Amino acid sequence: MGETKFYVAKKGDNLHKIAAAHGLKLAQVLEWNPEITNPNLIQIGQRIRVSAPESVVGFEPFPGPEFFKPTRTSPIIEAMGYRLIEEGCSSYPGDPDFQWSDADKASYSKWQRKLGFSGKDADGMPGKKSWDKLHVPHVVAGG
Repeated sequence: MGETKFYVAKKGDNLHKIAAAHGLKLAQVLEWNPEITNPNLIQIGQRIRVSAPESVVGFEPFPGPEFFKPTRTSPIIEAMGYRLIEEGCSSYPGDPDFQWSDADKASYSKWQRKLGFSGKDADGMPGKKSWDKLHVPHVVAGG
């Protein structure tokens, strides 16, 4: 596996420009740099990760909290469901599918509790820390 790469921000840089220069989407750069809370606010000299952390290569990166909503359909959701079943955290009446559902949320909540989360941190809505530990295999989206 390759080494994690960083870019040091220079005068005139912005996150969109940095992402494009490295063949990445802004969302991916934000995923790999969770400390950046405002993509329009980076500092000269700031180190920005521009490659996947080695620990998540081969796994789906966290798609962000806005990804998980009732209107979302994605093979990532199905892959997540099968991983939750493998981890003994199923609330599915049958097999998981591409549609985000209450069964996904209930199953993910079981996963969060298995990891030791409680309260609002075990609400069934995926977060980066629990997602990275789930190791959802990389899927190729049809298109």
